[in-house]
Amino acid sequence: MTEHKLTVHQKQEVQHKGETTKPEKYFIPAVDIYETDKDVTVVAEMPGVAAAGIDVTLEDDVLTIQGCKTEGDPGAGKILLQEYETGNYQRRFTVGEAIDQDKIKATMEDGMLKVVLPKTEPARPRRIEVQTA
Repeated sequence: MTEHKLTVHQKQEVQHKGETTKPEKYFIPAVDIYETDKDVTVVAEMPGVAAAGIDVTLEDDVLTIQGCKTEGDPGAGKILLQEYETGNYQRRFTVGEAIDQDKIKATMEDGMLKVVLPKTEPARPRRIEVQTA
C-alpha cells in the first residue's frame, strides 16, 4: 500500500479585469473536460449550488458557467472555526465552430454540473445534379 500525502487545495478566486460594483466573491470551479466523436463534455464542481442557482449562457462563442451559492445556516450554535468560504462560481470557455450551439444541454446532480456540447456533423460529399434551363 502506498502512502498518500494530504494536500490542501485553496479555492482560486476569479480575477476581474476592472472594478466590480458587487462585493461578491467568484471562485473558479474545478472542471474535467472529455471528448468523444460525438460531443465534448464539461463537468464542473460546484458544491452547495442548487440547480436553480446555475446559469449557463452562450454568447459570441463564449460558454459561461455561473453558480450562486447561498450561505448555509449554522443553526443555533456560534461558529468557532470557518474554513469553508462560500461564494459564487464562474468559468468561461471559448466554443469552437465544431459545436452545435443549438443542442447544448446542462444537468446538475450532487454538486456536479455537466454540460454536453454536441459536435456538428461534418459536411458529407454529395453529387449535385445539374438542371437544364
